[in-house]
Amino acid sequence: MKFMLLIVEPRGQRGTRSEDEGRALYAEMVEFGQGLAARGQLLASESLRPDSHGVRIQRRGEQASLVDGPFAETREMVGGFFLIECDSRDEAVRIAEACPAARFATVEVRECAPCYVK
Repeated sequence: MKFMLLIVEPRGQRGTRSEDEGRALYAEMVEFGQGLAARGQLLASESLRPDSHGVRIQRRGEQASLVDGPFAETREMVGGFFLIECDSRDEAVRIAEACPAARFATVEVRECAPCYVK
Protein backbone atom coordinates (compact mmCIF):
# COMPACT_ATOMS: atom_id res chain seq x y z
CA MET A 1 0.00 0.00 0.00
CA LYS A 2 1.21 3.49 -0.81
CA PHE A 3 0.93 6.30 1.71
CA MET A 4 1.81 9.97 1.49
CA LEU A 5 3.26 11.55 4.62
CA LEU A 6 2.57 15.27 4.23
CA ILE A 7 4.66 17.60 6.36
CA VAL A 8 2.23 20.40 7.30
CA GLU A 9 4.03 23.20 9.07
CA PRO A 10 2.99 26.58 10.43
CA ARG A 11 3.48 29.36 7.90
CA GLY A 12 6.45 31.54 8.79
CA GLN A 13 8.03 28.96 11.06
CA ARG A 14 11.06 28.56 8.79
CA GLY A 15 11.82 32.25 9.13
CA THR A 16 12.25 31.88 12.90
CA ARG A 17 15.21 29.49 12.50
CA SER A 18 18.80 30.35 11.79
CA GLU A 19 20.32 28.83 8.66
CA ASP A 20 22.32 26.42 10.85
CA GLU A 21 19.14 25.29 12.65
CA GLY A 22 17.36 24.82 9.33
CA ARG A 23 20.25 22.83 7.89
CA ALA A 24 20.35 20.61 11.00
CA LEU A 25 16.61 19.85 10.72
CA TYR A 26 16.98 19.19 7.00
CA ALA A 27 19.85 16.76 7.70
CA GLU A 28 17.61 14.88 10.16
CA MET A 29 14.88 14.61 7.53
CA VAL A 30 17.37 13.36 4.92
CA GLU A 31 18.64 10.75 7.37
CA PHE A 32 15.05 9.67 8.08
CA GLY A 33 14.45 9.27 4.33
CA GLN A 34 17.67 7.31 3.92
CA GLY A 35 16.46 4.90 6.59
CA LEU A 36 13.18 4.40 4.72
CA ALA A 37 15.12 3.86 1.49
CA ALA A 38 17.40 1.30 3.13
CA ARG A 39 14.29 -0.67 4.18
CA GLY A 40 12.88 -0.43 0.64
CA GLN A 41 9.92 1.71 1.74
CA LEU A 42 10.75 5.11 0.25
CA LEU A 43 9.24 5.78 -3.17
CA ALA A 44 9.88 9.54 -3.28
CA SER A 45 10.48 12.52 -1.03
CA GLU A 46 10.97 16.25 -1.45
CA SER A 47 11.17 19.37 0.61
CA LEU A 48 9.10 22.24 -0.80
CA ARG A 49 9.82 25.95 -0.86
CA PRO A 50 7.52 28.11 1.28
CA ASP A 51 4.10 28.93 -0.13
CA SER A 52 5.24 32.47 -0.95
CA HIS A 53 6.83 30.85 -4.03
CA GLY A 54 3.66 28.96 -4.99
CA VAL A 55 0.70 29.61 -7.21
CA ARG A 56 -2.81 28.17 -7.11
CA ILE A 57 -4.71 27.45 -10.29
CA GLN A 58 -8.46 26.92 -10.49
CA ARG A 59 -10.41 26.37 -13.67
CA ARG A 60 -14.10 27.23 -13.73
CA GLY A 61 -15.44 26.59 -17.20
CA GLU A 62 -13.07 27.97 -19.80
CA GLN A 63 -11.41 30.51 -17.50
CA ALA A 64 -8.42 29.62 -15.31
CA SER A 65 -7.62 31.83 -12.36
CA LEU A 66 -4.18 32.06 -10.85
CA VAL A 67 -3.46 33.20 -7.30
CA ASP A 68 0.15 33.77 -6.27
CA GLY A 69 1.22 32.90 -2.72
CA PRO A 70 1.39 33.42 0.12
CA PHE A 71 -2.17 32.34 0.65
CA ALA A 72 -3.57 34.51 3.42
CA GLU A 73 -6.49 32.22 4.15
CA THR A 74 -4.18 29.49 5.45
CA ARG A 75 -2.14 29.27 8.60
CA GLU A 76 -0.24 26.20 7.49
CA MET A 77 1.59 25.08 4.39
CA VAL A 78 2.77 21.77 3.01
CA GLY A 79 6.52 21.86 3.53
CA GLY A 80 7.37 18.52 1.99
CA PHE A 81 6.41 14.89 1.70
CA PHE A 82 7.49 11.28 1.84
CA LEU A 83 5.78 8.78 -0.45
CA ILE A 84 6.18 5.38 1.16
CA GLU A 85 5.19 1.76 0.61
CA CYS A 86 4.12 -0.26 3.62
CA ASP A 87 1.75 -3.07 4.59
CA SER A 88 -0.89 -1.15 6.56
CA ARG A 89 -2.16 2.19 7.80
CA ASP A 90 -0.89 1.28 11.26
CA GLU A 91 2.62 0.83 9.90
CA ALA A 92 2.38 4.16 8.05
CA VAL A 93 1.31 5.84 11.30
CA ARG A 94 4.26 4.31 13.17
CA ILE A 95 6.60 5.62 10.47
CA ALA A 96 5.01 9.08 10.68
CA GLU A 97 5.43 9.09 14.46
CA ALA A 98 9.16 8.47 13.98
CA CYS A 99 9.52 11.32 11.45
CA PRO A 100 11.63 14.18 12.86
CA ALA A 101 9.11 16.68 11.46
CA ALA A 102 6.53 15.49 14.00
CA ARG A 103 8.46 17.57 16.56
CA PHE A 104 7.83 20.88 14.76
CA ALA A 105 4.98 20.19 12.31
CA THR A 106 2.03 17.92 11.70
CA VAL A 107 2.70 14.76 9.72
CA GLU A 108 -0.51 13.90 7.89
CA VAL A 109 -0.84 10.27 6.77
CA ARG A 110 -2.90 9.73 3.60
CA GLU A 111 -3.36 6.49 1.72
CA CYS A 112 -2.99 6.82 -2.05
CA ALA A 113 -6.11 5.84 -4.02
CA PRO A 114 -8.02 6.87 -7.15
CA CYS A 115 -10.27 9.92 -6.69
CA TYR A 116 -13.43 7.82 -6.97
CA VAL A 117 -12.56 5.79 -3.85
CA LYS A 118 -14.45 7.02 -0.78
